[in-house]
Amino acid sequence: MEDPTEASWAAFARLRDYCRKGRAPWRRRGGDLQFITTRPDDAAPDIRLTAPAFADALRRAFGEELTDEAVLGLARRAPQDSARRVFTGRQLVTGGLACLLAIASAVAFPASAARAAVVVVMVLFMATIAARLALAFMAAAPAGARPRALLEDGELPVVTILVPLFKEAEALPGLAAALGELDYPAEKLDIKLLLEERDHVTIAEARRLNREGRFDLVLVPPSAPQTKPKACNFALPTARGDLLVIYDAEDEPEPAQLRIAAETFAAAGPELACVQARLNFYNADENWLTRLFALEYCLWFDHVLPALDRLGAPVPLGGTSNIFRTDALIEAGGWDPFNVTEDADLGLRLARRGWRTHMIDATTFEEANCRLPNWLSQRSRWMKGFMQTWLVHRRGPVTMQGWKRALSLDLLIGGTVIAALLNPLLWAASLFEQVTGASAAGLVPAPFGDAAVLSLAVGNLALMGLAAYAPARRGLWHLSPAAILAPVYWLMMSAAAYVALWQLVARPHFWEKTRHGISAGAPARRRQALRSLGFD
Repeated sequence: MEDPTEASWAAFARLRDYCRKGRAPWRRRGGDLQFITTRPDDAAPDIRLTAPAFADALRRAFGEELTDEAVLGLARRAPQDSARRVFTGRQLVTGGLACLLAIASAVAFPASAARAAVVVVMVLFMATIAARLALAFMAAAPAGARPRALLEDGELPVVTILVPLFKEAEALPGLAAALGELDYPAEKLDIKLLLEERDHVTIAEARRLNREGRFDLVLVPPSAPQTKPKACNFALPTARGDLLVIYDAEDEPEPAQLRIAAETFAAAGPELACVQARLNFYNADENWLTRLFALEYCLWFDHVLPALDRLGAPVPLGGTSNIFRTDALIEAGGWDPFNVTEDADLGLRLARRGWRTHMIDATTFEEANCRLPNWLSQRSRWMKGFMQTWLVHRRGPVTMQGWKRALSLDLLIGGTVIAALLNPLLWAASLFEQVTGASAAGLVPAPFGDAAVLSLAVGNLALMGLAAYAPARRGLWHLSPAAILAPVYWLMMSAAAYVALWQLVARPHFWEKTRHGISAGAPARRRQALRSLGFD
């Protein structure tokens, strides 16, 4: 009897082959095997369909298998790579023993335990900040242009564009207009809008905007977890492209981005699995929150990730504008539907399996979160996903070896969470000492307390300096004064981290929806996009 897991994987491979060739067996009629096809030169009795209708027919025929594969494929084939299980038995035992040891030490040797705790907190906090400083300095050094093989239109590969959408009807016109501006042959774009089957409003808007049939509307059946990576997995087997890119609903990629990516892949070896475009915002100047958010993105995408690329270290991918070799993506297992930062997780998994990720000098502009509750929901999801990613990639005795991988995983993924969790504790201890003159109720000698205060001051000054310097590459110096609020921003991140910690235990796979189209300029952008699409 055939293993159902292997049968599912075989069906996955066949569907992609059918879509790339534009021809698939469909049914028998009068003893003849009838095919569906997108090729105009095929003879009767084939049924001719457009490429989107062809892919839709296959998804309808294999809907149950595709849903099962989208949800459980990675967890079945590589359970160690899936966040479906939050903690392994080893992690629970190790964590439990560490907690018991800490409690016992605090009871038996309170002064020594307090001193050790202060040292550990300072080291972790400063190591995280030092890593960012070092990477920012490294990125500032001149670097040669990445090789590209200039391609004529006829030489460009087919690119599949996946756009996961949920309650995004307001953002869709802007997306459709932005995709229409891409400097890439239309016949070589396989654009799939991934729509939740029950999201009738967004589906209706997508159908209205699809009057030219440019888009393949992929209706994702309801199943748990309802996450962006699950929707992407559902569409992956019907991707026609040699390359595949993810865009979000509010994205505005620079027109040359896909051409730059294709030419970068053409000049690279087979070890290159992904290129990541830089991300920034088109509403960075809207308010204090968007300015701080923009400074953070400038630091991460213009300095930290390019430095990791130079080092040959794993690159935690951003949630959009990552362009993959489709075959490498499939071989790596696709996305983990149970991880709420599936992008960062996939970047580390690609590296662990021997593939490389490069940054490219092209930008996608997004809508910066301009409202605090919405920002908090988004950030708590990111923090929870970083926790999931760290737990997944620290499983087993032989995972993520080497200092480069530790830099990406422990100091940037885990370190971001640890620093956010520790930051308010350092503030509380420092304020307690300044107000009362006592140091942790007398348990910590003055030198240790003073060192904690110093590390907090130095750490926050370093963060402010990094934030002020971050927009240098783009010449956005007018954003730098907002860096004075960086300590406040970090305390906001701490609040999100504690929400994430609670959710990791109570609701590990819950996807907090980020609302788009809420910035002050969103209505005008929508009207302009509709006009450009001919909807006056």
